[in-house]
Amino acid sequence: MTSEPVPAAPPAPGPAHATWEPLPATRWEDAFLSGNGHHGALVFGDPNDDRVIVTHHTLVRPNGAEHARPPHLAAELPALRARLLAGDLTAAESFTDDRPLQWVQPFHPAFQVRLRRPPGTPADDYRRRVDFTTGEVAAAASDPDWRSRVFVSRADDVIVQHITAPDLTLDLALDHQLPGAPDGLGIGHGTLLTPDGALLSLRVRYPDSDRAYTGVTLAVVTGGTTRLAPPGVRIAGATEVLLLTRVRRHTGELDVVEESRALRELTGERSDCSDYDALLARHLRLHRTAYGRVALDLHADDAERALPGSELLKRTRSPALLERLFASGRYHLLSASGLCPPRLTGLWTGDWDTAWSGAFTNDANLNLQTASAASAALPEVTDALASLIHRQLDDWRENARAVFGARGVVAPAHTDGESGLSYHFSREYPLHLWTAGADWLLKPLVDHDETRGACDPRTAAALAEVAVFYEDFLTTERGDADGRLVIVPSYSPENRPANASWGTINAAMDLSAARHALETAAAYHPGTPEALRWCALAERLPPHRVNSQDALAEWAWPGLDDSYDHRHLSHLYGVWPLDEINPYDTPRLAAAAHRALQLRGAENDSAHGHLHHALVAARLRDGERVAQALGQVLDGDFFHASLMSAHYPNRDVYNADAAHTLPGVLVEALVQSTPDRLVLLPALPAAYPHGQLTGVRTRFGAEVELRWTPHSATALIRPSRTHRVELRTSAGTEPLDLVAGEDRVLTLGAR
Repeated sequence: MTSEPVPAAPPAPGPAHATWEPLPATRWEDAFLSGNGHHGALVFGDPNDDRVIVTHHTLVRPNGAEHARPPHLAAELPALRARLLAGDLTAAESFTDDRPLQWVQPFHPAFQVRLRRPPGTPADDYRRRVDFTTGEVAAAASDPDWRSRVFVSRADDVIVQHITAPDLTLDLALDHQLPGAPDGLGIGHGTLLTPDGALLSLRVRYPDSDRAYTGVTLAVVTGGTTRLAPPGVRIAGATEVLLLTRVRRHTGELDVVEESRALRELTGERSDCSDYDALLARHLRLHRTAYGRVALDLHADDAERALPGSELLKRTRSPALLERLFASGRYHLLSASGLCPPRLTGLWTGDWDTAWSGAFTNDANLNLQTASAASAALPEVTDALASLIHRQLDDWRENARAVFGARGVVAPAHTDGESGLSYHFSREYPLHLWTAGADWLLKPLVDHDETRGACDPRTAAALAEVAVFYEDFLTTERGDADGRLVIVPSYSPENRPANASWGTINAAMDLSAARHALETAAAYHPGTPEALRWCALAERLPPHRVNSQDALAEWAWPGLDDSYDHRHLSHLYGVWPLDEINPYDTPRLAAAAHRALQLRGAENDSAHGHLHHALVAARLRDGERVAQALGQVLDGDFFHASLMSAHYPNRDVYNADAAHTLPGVLVEALVQSTPDRLVLLPALPAAYPHGQLTGVRTRFGAEVELRWTPHSATALIRPSRTHRVELRTSAGTEPLDLVAGEDRVLTLGAR
């Protein structure tokens, strides 16, 4: 490797940051998506039946869970511990209050804004497109000259829709009739003509509940006439229609007049196309800035780059496909993050029967989806995760008290975004036993702090509460001669030993989480008595165990046998996202972790399992295994034409795991960092011999631009802090001294 103080060459033209289709979407799963982290829009249909399904992160259906509390089991904890430590391998099955499984409140769509034109209206030469750089979904047809544009504003928190055509005639209505809608919804439509259009409202009250949601759409019509046509309006002879839509979840009644006034304030004195452009310009200052920070160019064939997404998805080894999925994954992740981070379905669904309640599933999926937030420069995603966490800390405290009789906090495995209480559990899924969740969820916030070089006091306070929990929870009962601690009960989501029940002792994930939480909390509170106490506690945790197959054991307690065919890789938490186990500092444990990865099955082919596998493989420098895991997803028909993904092969069950996690996998394969280490090209799949990754952030405060060919690579490093790091490449290891504000260009030799 050589180091030269010269600037990098200007980037070559790269891939288009968009996808398109030549046909309308007939299924909501193929709808192009827009969102601002609060409101979401699924845009589909055709010019004669144009549809926009409206969603919002707050829309969860009351199902009894809004009153659920965690089980009060603390008094029974000593007896459970005694039984487990005495060898009763099924003792945890009775650690319950015998309640039935209670799912969190399910996420659901609000309604669809529907625009229907008279039958037989021509719509030739149709084409639809979503622009990732703007968040704008556009469709056009020679109608002549029909155009539709939709985006969800990050600046004004409103869904903006603009339709133009000569002699535009259509029926406009807010339609609540979407698949899976429960019986007994209380529906109320309101329509009011205004001097320049109409105001439409739709109130939907949940059955047997005082909770409801109301959607309001302001229609500004240019030309023609507008008249009432219940439940909406008939527009005839117009040249353009501008629609502004919001939805609110509430109790009681919503002041529709006030909502309409707020929408009206977003338009100018003369509402027309210029209003759309002005609204879009305000949105772009936020969206385009965020999206454009990072880009991936794999030197794909331009002819393949030009293909519609549905055709490109058939070319599963095309660099153009991976470029587009990287771009769309970042776009969808950003668009789903604001009030909350992404749900299992991101911010979108067109069906009230959303799989797994469309929840935030904390024991794997949420952290996988947000894997690229820090490294791929999307602090908006981390901020959304932080917002969810800090809103729920009181509930986390109740979990710790009720289940474990401890101070501090315990995170739930599932949340609907409202409640952070731990009430979703059963015999097969004793998720109330899982204590690693708080560390797992706070880890991206720690990464963000390291990337920006400043500690968020809220993160520091939350970490302290996790450490306090471990002070109360960890036990010395039946510890070894060295006074090691024991984690009991312990749970490895969502697996069980081959010879025991689900609740056990010393799960590898729990050991890693406890150690990391205690040490990280101490680092955030240096020089305090608490920090000394937490570090001493961390040192007393037992080491990981290597089993008879030379693999890192999922349970460090002797006598618990591994179950390898499972979708989760919880026991490899020390490899990813932590840095506890790595090929450089802990080569023996890294080899054992690699062996555990080799032995792991895919169980039911869940997308999150394959990409979790890829993230761990990248940390272990196994590019071939990264490629295999990616191949399982690319060959498995996991992506809809929208480039949103599914949970299972053959586009079965709409789910954002693959779409949002894939960018994180590619970043990890190309650039890895800790506060003191930079690893370049650790696990590049051989199928992508040329490329360029720009804008990646490191945890030591530098931005990296990386280029590579089959024979060499160049890295441009832009440090914001003066620091010495360890540089790891295929050529070996050497120190790298960085000075804030002084760019460095590293030329690497043969890979």
